[in-house]
Amino acid sequence: MVHTVSATSTLTPQDLADALTALRERPPLVQCLTNVVVAGWTANVLLAVGAAPAMVDNPHESGDFAAIAGGVLVNLGTPYDDTAHAMHLAVADAKLAGTPWVLDPVAAGALAWRTSLAQQLLREARPAIVRGNASEILALAGGAGGRGVESVDSPEAAAQVAMVLADQQQSVVAVSGPTDHITDGRRMVRLTNGHPWLTRVTGGGCALGALMAAFAAVVPDAVVAAAAATATLTVAADSAARQSRGPGSFAVALLDELTLIEPADLAERARIS
Repeated sequence: MVHTVSATSTLTPQDLADALTALRERPPLVQCLTNVVVAGWTANVLLAVGAAPAMVDNPHESGDFAAIAGGVLVNLGTPYDDTAHAMHLAVADAKLAGTPWVLDPVAAGALAWRTSLAQQLLREARPAIVRGNASEILALAGGAGGRGVESVDSPEAAAQVAMVLADQQQSVVAVSGPTDHITDGRRMVRLTNGHPWLTRVTGGGCALGALMAAFAAVVPDAVVAAAAATATLTVAADSAARQSRGPGSFAVALLDELTLIEPADLAERARIS
């Protein structure tokens, strides 16, 4: 397949609005195997948008829960031996049950063990969505990775690789940044909402992965699910920033705006190309 970063999508803001309507009408149960730094924040973001979080990340229950959840997030922010085992079990049971799951390969490329873990999980089951910053996505394709959790590459630099990776994995790849790039290997969606303070609140990207799992639970098209999650968070961030003095008040306002955001807001304000 010939890949080109000029590929476009026929997605419209109304498609994203319809996805938010679906989430509100059928609130999904989202299992989060995520990092200890952001578990509370991630749960609050899911609650604010209308989903139900379940932070079930132990190996005794993770597989059973993945089989009944609407969507599953696997986030490698602070992996331990037990949680890594739980991730393998959750991914296996999600595959058997047909539960869509999202891989967030935090700091892939920067640290060898978690990079290997991410690659193992990709071999074990196909995620609906892989979400990361540019350096993390490049690392999954053999690149060097970033500086810890920080990207040293631009989303534009990773766009071509993201299309190839999406085609290889038969998954949607979402590259987060000032312009978010979302691709399934054929379509490329670009979203330009958001505010720099999203990078000053711990867990902005991690919560986005959880939102993607929530939308994937109610929207069959994973490109739409990833784009709707991104637009919901970033359009809400635009509103939150207008009433905030800095990252602290912004974080509180963001939770409020995620509760208040309506499908019509996405239809009117999502900047998509």
